[in-house]
Amino acid sequence: MKVTYYLEVISSWCYWAEPTWKELKTRYAGRVEFEWKIARMRREDYPVSREQCDWFYRRSGLMVQSPFMLNSGWLEPYREGLFPAASYVAEAGKDFGFTGDELRLALAHAADREGIKVASMDPAIAVAVKATGLDGGKLRARAESAEVAARVDASTAEFFAHRIDQRPAFVLTDGIGDKAVFSGLVHLAPLTATLDAMLADTAAYAAHRAHYGGPPAS
Repeated sequence: MKVTYYLEVISSWCYWAEPTWKELKTRYAGRVEFEWKIARMRREDYPVSREQCDWFYRRSGLMVQSPFMLNSGWLEPYREGLFPAASYVAEAGKDFGFTGDELRLALAHAADREGIKVASMDPAIAVAVKATGLDGGKLRARAESAEVAARVDASTAEFFAHRIDQRPAFVLTDGIGDKAVFSGLVHLAPLTATLDAMLADTAAYAAHRAHYGGPPAS
């Protein structure tokens, strides 16, 4: 059983989804494989001004009943190749052993809570170095490499291949060929209900196979 979480590091809705992601990993530890992948947002997916960004933040903050409002200070004009750098830095961190959540969460916090402009490479690297102790020059070289760009392109294409366009997205797959896709949801209950059902079905298939083996050839 596997859950793949598609995200953009500085996405506000991905920020709101992080408690759900953490709870899923805790609740299903040892039974489910978890992986996150970058689904890069398009130019038109970003707010065009801080005023518009704040409007979105007020809406989402009220929807999740947050006691604080997110910080739009990270927003700056879209610059091809640097916007948002945070996701490339997070992806590059995997090549230095940071395959978990700590690096990308540090970058998300820097943007969405502190308003640090990690959409650009210099601030993103500075935040990453502080969070991980990695060599900034080596991390930057990797974040700007063709290999990391290719991985981000591939995972983004994979995201859109599911015929979805809202982040966060959670894709649940199991060993008997079932797949469930949640796009844009941040609440825990629908995911746990589906995971429980899929795990139960998988266990039932295994029990049947133990009693009867594989299907007859003819």
